[in-house]
Amino acid sequence: MNRSILLILAFILLYSCQKDVKDISEIEAVEEEKPIIFEEFGYILNDYKVIKDTIQSGESFGEILDRHHIDYPEIYKIATAARDTFDIRKLRAGKPYTILAKNDSTERAQVFIYQPNKVEYLIVDFTDSIHTKFGHKEVKIVEKMASGIIESSLSEAIEGQNLNYILAHEMSDIYAWTIDFFHLQKGDQFKLIYEEKYINDTIPVGIGNIKAAYFVHKDNPIYAFNFITDSTKNINDYYDDKAKTLRRQFLKSPIKFSRISSRYNLKRRIKYYGNKVRAHRGTDFAANVGTPIMSTANGTVIESRYKGGNGNYVKVKHNSTYSTQYLHMKKRAVKKGAYVKQGDVIGYVGMTGNTAGPHVCYRFWKNGKQVDPFKQKLPSAEPIKEHLKGDYFTYIAPLKQKLDDIPDSYIETEVAANLLAQ
Repeated sequence: MNRSILLILAFILLYSCQKDVKDISEIEAVEEEKPIIFEEFGYILNDYKVIKDTIQSGESFGEILDRHHIDYPEIYKIATAARDTFDIRKLRAGKPYTILAKNDSTERAQVFIYQPNKVEYLIVDFTDSIHTKFGHKEVKIVEKMASGIIESSLSEAIEGQNLNYILAHEMSDIYAWTIDFFHLQKGDQFKLIYEEKYINDTIPVGIGNIKAAYFVHKDNPIYAFNFITDSTKNINDYYDDKAKTLRRQFLKSPIKFSRISSRYNLKRRIKYYGNKVRAHRGTDFAANVGTPIMSTANGTVIESRYKGGNGNYVKVKHNSTYSTQYLHMKKRAVKKGAYVKQGDVIGYVGMTGNTAGPHVCYRFWKNGKQVDPFKQKLPSAEPIKEHLKGDYFTYIAPLKQKLDDIPDSYIETEVAANLLAQ
C-alpha cells in the first residue's frame, strides 16, 4: 500500500514538473514572437506598409501619389496645403523618399516623406487632415585629427588619406591671405583638429568647424585657431598663436580654386578690334558655368541688375573707400540693399553680356576709380581686442599641444576618434 502511494506521488510530481517546463517554454515562445518595433521620422513603421524609393528624373509628386492610390483631386489639395512649407514641384531627382501606406489590401498612401539631404526630411501627412513639417535627424559631432604631407597638391593629400575633400576648401579659406595654394611645395605639411558630423553614430553627413590648424609652407609654420570674439552675434574668425588675424579685409579671389585668365591692363590690345587698345579695368577669373561667386568683403549690395556688355552683375559697397563689382553672371543671388559678408555667394559664373567664355570679371573700385586689386595695400581685418587676448591664449593652449602631438601623415582611426572625443 505504501509503495503504491509513493508511485502515485512520484507520477504527480513528474507530471507537474513537465507541465511547468511546458508552461515556461510556451511563455518564452510567446515572448520571442513579439515583433520588433521600428521607429523612424516619428512614426511606428510596423503600423504601415513601408515603401522606400528614389525620385526619378522627370517624376512628379502627383505621379508618385497616384501610383500609391491617391486620386488627383486629393493630390491637388495636398500639394496646395503643403505649399506654405515646401513647394513640392522642387523635388530633386536622385533624392530618396518614403511612403507610409495603409497596412491592408488597399495599400493607400498615408504619409509622404522626402529627404533633400541626409539630415533634413519633409513630412507630408494626409492620414486625416493635411499637415506638413520639416524634421531633422539627430546629429552627433565627433572631434577628429588629421595630418598630411604635400606631394603635389593639398586636395590630393586630403583625398589620398580618404579624408573629406571639404577640408581642402576650408583650409584654403583659413589661409587665403597667408598661403598661395596654387604654388605649394613638395614637403609642405598640415595638421588639423576638426569636427565631423554623424547620424546614427556611423553615417558621416559632413564637416563641422576646423577648430585648429597648422600649416608649414616654405619652412614657415603658421598656426590657426578658430575663436569666438562675440558670442551674442556668434562672430568668430581664425587667429595665429600670437593672436594676429590671418585674414585681410578682402579675399584675393571671388571664386575658389580658379585661375586668372586676364589681368587688369590699361594697355591691352585686341586683334578682334584691329589690334586697338581696349583697356581692361577688371581681373577675369575663369571657371565653369554655375560656379559660385563670393563677395570678397563685407558690404551692402548697391546694384544687382542686367546691363549691356556687363550682363548680369552685382556691385557691393564695402565702405566709403572701396567697392567691388562682379560681371557676366549666369544668375544673381542677391538683391539691391542686401547686406553680405565676406565669402557669401552673390551669384554664379555665366556668359552674359560681352564675353567669349565662362568667367567672372572682378572690378575693384577705390575712391570711385577702378584700380588693380593686386597692386593695392589692403588693410587687415580687425585684430582680437586687447581685453579678449587672455581668454584667447587660455583657449588655444590645449589645442596647440594637441596639434604639436599629431604625427606626420596621421590617419584618424575610429578608436582614436572616440578617445579624442571623450
